[in-house]
Amino acid sequence: MVLVLNRIYFPDGTQGILEWNGTLICYTIELPWLGNQRRISCIPEGEYFLQLRFSPKFKWHFLLMDVPGRDLILIHPANDAKLELLGCIAPVTVHTGIGKGSASRKALARLKALTKKAFEQNEEVILKIQLKKEVL
Repeated sequence: MVLVLNRIYFPDGTQGILEWNGTLICYTIELPWLGNQRRISCIPEGEYFLQLRFSPKFKWHFLLMDVPGRDLILIHPANDAKLELLGCIAPVTVHTGIGKGSASRKALARLKALTKKAFEQNEEVILKIQLKKEVL
């Protein structure tokens, strides 16, 4: 299963559209691109394997594997990138501003439901992060 995250970069944050097979799953928010600096930048574009992960703070969420120069990059709920993210990706139901969104837990639940069967069947789940291509 390949999920595609199309990004748009702004000085104050990164907005994204997460799709599977051309169908919208949810939107995303991230920190701005600041050269992949730990804790203050979003991660580089590329392809990353996802794993399910559990923590007391976020419950079930996702871990991105083998992010260059980074570790513990997660997909977890958050509605304000600058206040709640340290380089991770937050799914949101709607963008409410640059690096901001709402109903993040609902968006994460939708993403977990979509990937559940793939994980149960030990299928690889890949997140492909790329610059959004403009439609003419």
